Amino acid sequence: MRGIFLTVCGGVSLAVLAACAEVSMPDRTDGAAFFATNCASCHGANGQGNGKLATGLPVPPADLTRLTRDNGGTFPAARALSYIYGDPRNAHNVRVMPEFGGAMEEDLVPVEIDGIMTPTPRVLAGLLDYLKSIQVGS
Repeated sequence: MRGIFLTVCGGVSLAVLAACAEVSMPDRTDGAAFFATNCASCHGANGQGNGKLATGLPVPPADLTRLTRDNGGTFPAARALSYIYGDPRNAHNVRVMPEFGGAMEEDLVPVEIDGIMTPTPRVLAGLLDYLKSIQVGS
């Protein structure tokens, strides 16, 4: 939530973020802005895979509104994050979507992924919140 601060104290998995630092957390509004700028041209304004560039791609963009439904009713945060960030098993020669990792590594926030607080690029934490908010039929 924008404007709310999370206090991070200790924890081996969060040591990367710095012990006892206040971290402002991104929210779905931040994620929606990132999505509109970086994802909507292929995935469509509503995330349904029908963006203006979708028809010219060799692999159709995923319908991002059905991630939870297609994962048995649970939002696949770890899988979504690894794919967006740049899963090494799906390098550029096997996928059309760009990897968004790299430069984002310096601005991390703690995000719960499969029950584990995980240092995550701030912008992708917001994007995950946004993607969760557009799920249908879950």
